[in-house]
Amino acid sequence: MGLCNISLALLFILGSALIQSSHAQDTPQDYLNSHNAARAAVGVGPLTWDDNVAGYAQNYANQHVGDCNLVHSGGPYGENLAMSTGDMSGTAAVDLWVAEKADYSYESNSCAAGKCLKPFSFVCRS
Repeated sequence: MGLCNISLALLFILGSALIQSSHAQDTPQDYLNSHNAARAAVGVGPLTWDDNVAGYAQNYANQHVGDCNLVHSGGPYGENLAMSTGDMSGTAAVDLWVAEKADYSYESNSCAAGKCLKPFSFVCRS
């Protein structure tokens, strides 16, 4: 199982637990559709859901429900984090991550200074 396939569940669960959500566009399928649209735009294949990674992510997210700290787990999976002062759907979080693409340089594998909140690792091939 590729790292990208299993990372999606972690992204979704962290996003769902750490973001106050509007409950619109927050199903696993909505989240997959949003991710896969971004991946298709750059010629990368679709992701699939992984319940084992979702369980890992939910356990980690449960540890931060009350503190709102966006801290990477340091675990075996990649993750992107997002925060909002208002309601944010899972697909809105995906849109935030995808928007960083404009400031990312594939040649240097980095973002323009001060532009990206994290290294752009939203789309990977394997």
